[in-house]
Amino acid sequence: MLNGKKILVGITGGISAYKTASLIRLLVKAGAEVKAVMSGAAKEFVSPLTIATLSKNPVYTDFFNPENGEWHSHVKLGIWADLYIIAPATANTIAKIAHGIADNLLLTTVLSARCKVMVAPAMDLDMYQNAVTQQNIATLRNRGFLFSEAQEGELASGLSGKGRMAEPEDILQNVEQYFAQNQDFKGRKILITAGPTREKIDPVRFVSNYSTGKMGYAIAECLAERGAEVILVSGPVDLKPRHSNINLVSVESAKEMYQACVEHFPKCHAAIMSAAVADYAPKIIAPKKIKKNGESEMTLTLVPNPDIAAALGKIKTENQVFAGFALETENEFANAQKKLESKNFDFIVLNSLKDRGAGFGYDTNKISIVFRNGNTENFDLKPKTEVAKDIAQCLLQLLK
Repeated sequence: MLNGKKILVGITGGISAYKTASLIRLLVKAGAEVKAVMSGAAKEFVSPLTIATLSKNPVYTDFFNPENGEWHSHVKLGIWADLYIIAPATANTIAKIAHGIADNLLLTTVLSARCKVMVAPAMDLDMYQNAVTQQNIATLRNRGFLFSEAQEGELASGLSGKGRMAEPEDILQNVEQYFAQNQDFKGRKILITAGPTREKIDPVRFVSNYSTGKMGYAIAECLAERGAEVILVSGPVDLKPRHSNINLVSVESAKEMYQACVEHFPKCHAAIMSAAVADYAPKIIAPKKIKKNGESEMTLTLVPNPDIAAALGKIKTENQVFAGFALETENEFANAQKKLESKNFDFIVLNSLKDRGAGFGYDTNKISIVFRNGNTENFDLKPKTEVAKDIAQCLLQLLK
């Protein structure tokens, strides 16, 4: 099950660290390649030599080797891993992750990880039940972190309750389930468009929109994590794909996005058009910056951009699944249904600017998915990482 999987294990300063040695042994026995990162406090509970011996790899504890200056790159570790397990994860570590604090190698690697991060909480029952800790755990869940749930039992304090780190066998089972259940798109090539397009007016100005690309990138990451080979055609955004299964094709204008999509779509099993493509572009692009020249008005003549969705809809085959997005401000369902039919979509993801927390710029979204047969599935407001899972499930059903 885990043969060839690359698993990074982060060990923090808790008494449960002794269990992590057994976890590493189980992971290696299951066929995984294991590397470990230890915080300074973790070394007080378990020896780096023990962890290195069991993992069959050197243990990373600092940003560099003080003896020879060798740099331990958190970026390389984050790219290397297929899964990053933090066990034990103390209340302090969970709080730091939730707030983006990176004051040691283990935490810095969390921010660099392109893979999923699985957290195994371990702390005393009052710390675990504390409202702050529960809020931090909820924050990580909303961001897509995986959890090996804390268990009930006798704690190091002598008290009994929830807070024990999950047993190594239970964590191993969660890891196996993750890799087994999250490869349902393996062998599929999927095209995703994301972000805005920019239509140049002159060398310093352009016509665009407020899209940040967050939704499209969330879908790309979700599908890549589940085994898909993703072609991500993205307009200009402040995001970078994290998963190695994502092939980023960066474009700027609608014409460039059109060319990339027409090139890649015939080789794909499916496509999801989530980009906010400019409908129009300036007819003439000035070669130099346009000066004001004292004029009170300026007329900008716009011409239609190529309709990417319509073009792909025309060449779509029976074996391909084609989906789009509709961001509406009025007559939402009627407009979405009309767009679904005119573009030859199999389903369309509808969201409305009337819904608070949905649309451009937010980390959340509220969607309805409208299918060709007229069925509609409505979803509550949730993080875009979770919305991506809902869209992926709809896509999977149609691909099957």
